[in-house]
Formats: sequence, C-alpha cells, structure tokens
Amino acid sequence: MGAGAWGSALAKLLADAGGEVRLWARRPELATEINTTRHNPDYLPGAALPAGITATPDPQEALSGVTTVLLAVPAQTMRSNLEQWNGLFAAGATLVSAAKGIELGTLMRMSQVIVDVTGVDSSQVAVISGPNLASEITAGQPAATVIACSDSGRAVAVQRMLNAGYFRPYTNADVIGTEIGGACKNVIALACGMAAGVGLGENTAAAIITRGLAEIMRLGMALGAKGATLAGLAGVGDLVATCTSPRSRNRTFGESLGRGATLESAMRARDGHVVEGVTSCESVLALASSYDVEMPLTEAVHRVCHKGLSVDQAMALLLGRSTKPE
Repeated sequence: MGAGAWGSALAKLLADAGGEVRLWARRPELATEINTTRHNPDYLPGAALPAGITATPDPQEALSGVTTVLLAVPAQTMRSNLEQWNGLFAAGATLVSAAKGIELGTLMRMSQVIVDVTGVDSSQVAVISGPNLASEITAGQPAATVIACSDSGRAVAVQRMLNAGYFRPYTNADVIGTEIGGACKNVIALACGMAAGVGLGENTAAAIITRGLAEIMRLGMALGAKGATLAGLAGVGDLVATCTSPRSRNRTFGESLGRGATLESAMRARDGHVVEGVTSCESVLALASSYDVEMPLTEAVHRVCHKGLSVDQAMALLLGRSTKPE
C-alpha cells in the first residue's frame, strides 16, 4: 500500500521472490503508468518492475483477500490512510509497517498506530527496517533488513516472502528497538548532511553518527528496546547507510540546509518526496522529553528545522556543551 520509492521497491522484491503483488497507488495515472510501461518514473526512474506486479488506485481491489499487507505510506499519513482502509483488511491478515517515524501529537510508533486504528492484536503487526535505500535494492544490489514481530511465525512468513536472493531478511522479536532505530536515524542523517553542507569532513560525520547512536540507544532502552537490536541492522546499519549515502533524502536535505537553503526552498526542491526526519525530529524530541532522555543532536536538528537556528550556531552549541565521560 503505497507506490513511492520504498513501496515500489518492496513490490519488486516480493515479485522477484515469486510472489503475486498488488500495488496500491494513490494516483490513478501512476497506476496506469506502472501497468502499461512496467516503470515508476516518479519514484524509481529507470527501474523495470516485474510482470508479477499489478498496480491499482482502488484500495478495495488491492486488499481483497490479501493475507499480508505492507504499509508503505509516509509515517505522518499512516493514520489517515488506515482510517480509509479500515474494514478492508482480511481477518487475521499480517499488517507490516514499512514506514519510519513517530506520529506527531500521539507520539506513537507506527505499529501502535496500526493497532490503534484497526483494533487488530499487536501480534498481527510486523515492522520492516534496515539499511534499505530503494534505488540500490531495485538495482539488485545485495542488502539486508530486519522483520520484527512478536509472533515469530508471522515474522518468518514475511521473511520468506522477501527472500529474493539479493535481499536477506533477518527476523527479530524486538519491535520497539526496530522502530526506534528507523525513526531516529533520519534525524541524525539530517545532522550529517548539515555538517557536510557547511564543509565539515569525515571526523565530524563519524562523531555525529557515533553520538547519534548513543542518543538512539538511550531512547530505545528507556522504551524497552534491546541494545543488540540497535547495534544491528535496524540501528547501526540503517544509521550508517542513511547518514553517508548521497541517495539518502534526509542527508541530502540536510546538506541543502547546511549550504544556506531555507526549509521552504529545500522542501520545494524535493518535488513532493517526503523527508521524514524534518517531522520526526519534533516527535522524537517530544517522546524523549516525556521519558526524560537527553538527545542534544536531535534538539539541534529540531532548532535548525523549526526554530530558525543556523547550522553554524547549532554546531557551536553542540561543541560548547560541558565535557563529560563517554
């Protein structure tokens, strides 16, 4: 459900692994384009989509009789989309969140939003997260991910569906850690991009990634996550890929801000592509505050994005903090 870059990449993975896939596209013209040309020029230019994918703008057609549903809409629209689709899911279906973020206002993780709207048991909800840049996956480059679910049988079933040879899914029971890693890494990637945009180098990037991981682990552990999850693919792995890749929307957006672009002009340049970290920095910071967890990098990114602080000022504030043991 969702024909953006990640939704389309997941559809290709499922089809390459031998599955029959229905891909819901919000815009009818995009569904027609995918069905007639086998391409999604808006989100995955140049990538050929397999014949096993049928696109449709009709959610009822997409969901009819389906037992596994991957939800690949932006985090902040997850609730409104689910409210429209509620009642269309087959009884007992596995609902898989492919979105990374914390909902504004409620401060819920995406799995919590799914349970809240649909009323399904939490054991029916899985999450997928890892170092998964859509363009590289659709090119067939080797990658790995984590499927987290409290029901190990459902996790293994989704794992088998996505095992496409070039893509290696691992299973995990730590839903909280998997989601926190995915939500927070976008914010740290913005910080890495900002640093690169003002001309700072690899030492700075390494420091931001490492101290960013410390923040993510503090929040995750406060919520009940396992440290091993955040030291794995859904934590360190996703953080490194998102913070260092020129294909990462959050990193490149941060670079634009570092070069002096305003939030509004940088958003316009994205041409409708969602940059989750810009919103997530607000909800992640609020969640951390409610658990009395200190997240200085996240706070700095929030102040740059929403409070008018310059990147140079943010760097000065971070470096000016009192020294302490690591």
